[in-house]
Amino acid sequence: MPIHEPGRRVAIIAGVRTPFAKAGTTLKALSAIELGKIAVSELVHRTDLDPASLDLLAFGTVIPSVLAPNIAREVALMPLLPKRVDAWSVSRACASANQAITDAADQIALGHAQVAIAGGAESLSNVPILHSRGFSDALVAASKAKTLAQRVQAFGRIRAKDFVPTTPAIAEPTTGETMGQSAEKMAKLNGITREEQDALALASHRNAHAGTVDGRLTAEIAPVMLPPKYESAMTTDNGIRSDTTLEQLAALKPVFDRRYGTVTAGNASPLTDGAAAVLLMREDVARAQGYTPKAFIRSYAYAAVDPGEQLLQAPVLAAPMALKRAGLTLKEIDLVEMHEAFAAQVLSNLRGFESKEWAARAGFSTATGAVDRDRLNVMGGSIATGHPFGATGARVTTTLVNELARRGGQFGLMTVCAAGGLGFAMVVERA
Repeated sequence: MPIHEPGRRVAIIAGVRTPFAKAGTTLKALSAIELGKIAVSELVHRTDLDPASLDLLAFGTVIPSVLAPNIAREVALMPLLPKRVDAWSVSRACASANQAITDAADQIALGHAQVAIAGGAESLSNVPILHSRGFSDALVAASKAKTLAQRVQAFGRIRAKDFVPTTPAIAEPTTGETMGQSAEKMAKLNGITREEQDALALASHRNAHAGTVDGRLTAEIAPVMLPPKYESAMTTDNGIRSDTTLEQLAALKPVFDRRYGTVTAGNASPLTDGAAAVLLMREDVARAQGYTPKAFIRSYAYAAVDPGEQLLQAPVLAAPMALKRAGLTLKEIDLVEMHEAFAAQVLSNLRGFESKEWAARAGFSTATGAVDRDRLNVMGGSIATGHPFGATGARVTTTLVNELARRGGQFGLMTVCAAGGLGFAMVVERA
């Protein structure tokens, strides 16, 4: 059935997230599972949801724990929720929470579920460190040894180089390029200047700071009591720079192309810890239970490009498909939320929206259109708030529907780029 069929539409009831913290800082002692439990628990309590009514929980993460790879099930097994709640994990790089949300929405639209929680979590402070192959082989051989002599012989094969650990790289397996290198390439191909990137980064910080000061952003956040003593709480994102200026941003050195580059730590999103979750319901069920939906999912689309071309440009292909499925044009959209992996990526996506060539690649004869900058990321974006890979999609969803409601708008569009050359777009509407 259509996902926006009247009476059976998928309603977004509310969203909650933890504060987002730069990796290695305030939330470093908490795992992604623990962060996910905090977000989901707070969502249940804030919405006064009867846990017995919950049908499923879908959760995204990009770097799962090797000890507990199904983060969704671990989150669902918290004492607050019934053990019968179905739970599964998804991974679509930076759009993982979006995948979780659309998976859950599909189950509701198909009539397989009525109430769902979807979101994601990431702890980039706790990235698994891998042993070298030589060290791993020695450990396996030693575990199979039947005598002390065989065990000594196994460990005797270890060389000094085998003690060097292997850390996961944020790079494309198919190309070897990191995301930052890909963003540099996109900046050059699309004529994105350093000045444009820094201006967008400044706007992200200023908008996020304004939303924090007036309470719009903090209203989405569940305070996190900090271990080990749990005597203080983190209540706001710690990456937002209220005091940054264009002059300070311009003084930063390029990171990925030190000679000719324009991408810096100031105009890119930081590695981040955090979690976010949204509550979804079938419309008639929500209204019967006394809930007022924040918005409804009108349509969505996924797309992909060759990772060796422009890694983070696929939202340009997904957005027109989502708009077509919604029966809308960009001009009818009141607010646009575009995930900010890099300022260069956002600006490249915006150029792509205006390009007939990119429109043709998506199967359209006319360009998607120019995004009104006054309607873009009005609460800031990932450059300021941070980017916990698995959680960002749920953060973007929550921010969009909340601000759309505050402004009395009708339609919102969100886009998220992702590693692997993947892209996502969703249209939401208010009743």
